[in-house]
Amino acid sequence: MPWKECDRVSLRREFVALATRPDANVSQLCLRFGISRPTAYKWLERFAAEGLDGLADRSRRPRTMPGRTSDELEQAVLGIRTDHRCWGGRKIRARLQALGVVQAPAASTITAILRRHDQIDPQEASKRQALGRFEHPRPNDLWQMDFKGEFKMLDGRWCYPLTVLDDHSRYSLAIRACGDQFGATVKDQLIEVFRRYGLPWRMLMDNGKPWGCPHGQLGWSKLAVWLLRLDVAVTHARRYHPQTQGKEERFHRTLKQELLLGRCVTDLAAAQRLFDPWRRMYNCDRPHEALAQRPPATRYAVSPRVYPETLAPLEYDGVFSVRRPSKVGQFGFQGRLCKTSEAFSGLAMGLRGTIDDGVFRVYLGRHRVGWLDLRGSSRGAKNLPVVAARPSGLGAAGRWALAGLRSNAAPSPEDHCTIEEEPL
Repeated sequence: MPWKECDRVSLRREFVALATRPDANVSQLCLRFGISRPTAYKWLERFAAEGLDGLADRSRRPRTMPGRTSDELEQAVLGIRTDHRCWGGRKIRARLQALGVVQAPAASTITAILRRHDQIDPQEASKRQALGRFEHPRPNDLWQMDFKGEFKMLDGRWCYPLTVLDDHSRYSLAIRACGDQFGATVKDQLIEVFRRYGLPWRMLMDNGKPWGCPHGQLGWSKLAVWLLRLDVAVTHARRYHPQTQGKEERFHRTLKQELLLGRCVTDLAAAQRLFDPWRRMYNCDRPHEALAQRPPATRYAVSPRVYPETLAPLEYDGVFSVRRPSKVGQFGFQGRLCKTSEAFSGLAMGLRGTIDDGVFRVYLGRHRVGWLDLRGSSRGAKNLPVVAARPSGLGAAGRWALAGLRSNAAPSPEDHCTIEEEPL
């Protein structure tokens, strides 16, 4: 039985003083002090051997620890942690195994080592939790693209890191230091990426510039139309739902924590020199928890779809009516003047009828980019104002209401056409 909680050493001294008297009854003293006979004789033996010092508490730590991690291995753990301040026990263990350590400590042991050396913030550790994940089944099925938050450089300009990530493998296809967020800049960077890794089947972006268009430009940007011409489908994230691009958001957090936090760079060239080696480390060395602690390079393969230096002409079979919008996005169809995004200016667009009379699907190549409704005059459609496209919240592909017009005349029900982008 344990001693009662009140200056246990004083109780032991009192017990020993009473139990060592010639006429002492040890059994009765055990009952009165609330301890067992083995406990009583243990302290009597220690007092006889060491005096009062023997009554003090002793460490329960074993004199020898055969399973204790060696100092060399412990230093290797701390060395990896020094180089990668955000890595935890699982990543460090996977990295030790990749470096050839046959008997790498368990992840829990590595975590204990980090705690023992004050390498883990308890508040940060409490924030970690398992998340549900989803991914596309093959590399290059979907690439996610976005700008990481900008930061100011020592030369007074701003750097906008452009990142492209493969959804299946989490392979970082690009981290490019850009001086602006214009569509022409993104296009130049993507051409280099496409030449190296080939074309994906689809790309996911948010709704802001330069991926989509703000009100007044009817839904499609020139960058998105260029991707369609390359036969790359374009998907936009749901508005106000950053989790749609969860892998990009998580990658940006890792990039900030492991590379950008607390750093200063002089100019764009210096920023790119910072990005390139970190990207190689992330792809080839850094264990990824979502990939069973394997680096992304073990799951990625370049796309067999080669980037075409010259765009193929847009062709349609006989069931399509072909129209080429003017510089301001207007085209005539069945006696009506219709309007679409100026990004389609000069491009052959195909219109194909549906089972609803007066409703047509609109295509650019094989990609359906919207639909055209000419039923307003016959069915008394509501008078739509001639305004910019606006999202109507129909999911990842977005949906855009586009108004038609005729010259500068006042709008009327029979003057209006509607082109709406349908979800993929």
